[in-house]
Amino acid sequence: MEERQIIHDKENRQFILHLDNDLQATVSYTLNDRHMDLVYSEVPNSLRGLGVGKELVEKTFQKLTDEGYDATAICGYIRVIARRSPKWSEIIAH
Repeated sequence: MEERQIIHDKENRQFILHLDNDLQATVSYTLNDRHMDLVYSEVPNSLRGLGVGKELVEKTFQKLTDEGYDATAICGYIRVIARRSPKWSEIIAH
């Protein structure tokens, strides 16, 4: 299986993970200068519970830090992922 890439759609203020069958999972954010508030994550119902949400959030964290942003997890699910990760708990405010 090929590695799924995360896309930063700056115009619509979201990160998009393209999935099979033309489905996608997204993280939406608000922006203030170089700081993002990660406000909402969405995974298609048919793919919930399969690790897609965790993959989406961790790839979002990596992409936004690679691009020089910092972030606060507002969405409850995103907060849980940040809190549970030794790598991200120190980088993403929660």
